[in-house]
Amino acid sequence: MAVLSEDLRQRIRAQFPNYPDKRAVTLPALHIVHDAERAVSPEAIVEIAELLELHPAEVSDTMTFYNFFRAPERPLGKKRVWVCRSISCMLRGGEELLEGLCKRLNVNVGDTTPDGGVTLEFGECLGACEGAPCMLVNDECHMNLTEEAALKVIASK
Repeated sequence: MAVLSEDLRQRIRAQFPNYPDKRAVTLPALHIVHDAERAVSPEAIVEIAELLELHPAEVSDTMTFYNFFRAPERPLGKKRVWVCRSISCMLRGGEELLEGLCKRLNVNVGDTTPDGGVTLEFGECLGACEGAPCMLVNDECHMNLTEEAALKVIASK
């Protein structure tokens, strides 16, 4: 039985014209599946490989090279929170923000809350130095955060 829905397969195939060959669609395909499923299973890797005419090991190598993707044993929560750890954010309280969120959410960096609601991670630079400290909630950047403001943002998303 197929793991990838026909919609996901179509979204991956729609990327083919944007790249010089199917191999180049590996990363976009992983993002499409990961965004939809919150993880990429070994079965999904096999199906992506079939679509791209690659060996599953090639897709797996790409997936494991990037820490961005999660395996089914450690799926993302409904909200993915990245706290910036760049020098600008660090100087304006980013480390304290990350530490405070770990305590308040009762989770270690890289882990997901027991209810599956939030995965808390750090990014080396989110490119919003003018608004340090900052964080991403899913793909939305929030700047000039205090711990309380960050918790309100997370709760509202």
